[in-house]
Amino acid sequence: MNDVGLEQPDDKLDLRGTPCPLNFVRTKLRLQQMSPGSLLEVWLDPGEPIEQVPDSLLVAGYKVESLVDCSGYFALQVRRPVITT
Repeated sequence: MNDVGLEQPDDKLDLRGTPCPLNFVRTKLRLQQMSPGSLLEVWLDPGEPIEQVPDSLLVAGYKVESLVDCSGYFALQVRRPVITT
């Protein structure tokens, strides 16, 4: 995980104020709608959301590329895996 800077995402999702587990569900649904290899930036609240969502995404097979503290919320960048056959 990189916490230095953010790459330009393909899409953004503002989930500040969204409780767990809805923020994980919404993130996963948005990722499933995106093309393989696409990068999604998700804005999450401190506390339970930032503690739970990145780990849940990793377990679900997504690649968390960066996590940046933006003073009051966190910007999480996650990439949809490229499907290989």
